[in-house]
Amino acid sequence: MKIKNYSTLLLILVLVGCNAKPSIEGLWIVKSVSVGEEENTPNARWMRFNSDSSQQSGNGWMQHSHGTWSLKQNELRINNTNGLTDSTPPFGVSIHADKMTWKRMEEGLEVYVKLERTHTLPQTYGDKILGLWKLDQAQGNGFYFNSNPSPKDYLFIRWDKRFVIETDSNRYTGVYHVNGHRPRVSFIPNDSELPNSNWDITYKEQQIRLTQRGTDSLVTRTFSRIHEFPN
Repeated sequence: MKIKNYSTLLLILVLVGCNAKPSIEGLWIVKSVSVGEEENTPNARWMRFNSDSSQQSGNGWMQHSHGTWSLKQNELRINNTNGLTDSTPPFGVSIHADKMTWKRMEEGLEVYVKLERTHTLPQTYGDKILGLWKLDQAQGNGFYFNSNPSPKDYLFIRWDKRFVIETDSNRYTGVYHVNGHRPRVSFIPNDSELPNSNWDITYKEQQIRLTQRGTDSLVTRTFSRIHEFPN
């Protein structure tokens, strides 16, 4: 009799688990955003929905929004206490296993957002280039480095959005900006006599390659990660 009751209880638990609705609670990464026929997906965008109806969102390792959420009859409302009021209709939400889709109309255009459940924060393009980098190779005439790298040549990308470039003969400082949608970085030097420059970023394990944009010839700078400043 005990065995029969145990088997019945186990069957009930299995059936309840199979019929349970997927939960929105947890950490999600935005995989794509489309508005009408145009895709405009932000880099490493994430959202976290907590069981107490609070929520946080950000890009990469940076959280920049927080507030509350509610989900009723598959309609999601998000309120950011440090953001603007969302006057558009709520998102219609569908969840299948570890994938979620949002859909609504904005200014006459259909908006689709696809998300996937994750357990770790994603990295932005800017997160990946943080740190100290030694110049390995320089191709083409450009700013900051000549074509014969010195062992002392380095690029330091700081967390506070500032950069330091040092060579045998010069030291440059300024601020940098990483594009929120593409692997691209802009350097804005403190020296007003130097122009701003824009570079495409290519990643390869512990190496980055910067290719300057807006030039007539190919200008690249290849770096490898180091953990101490060159002597």
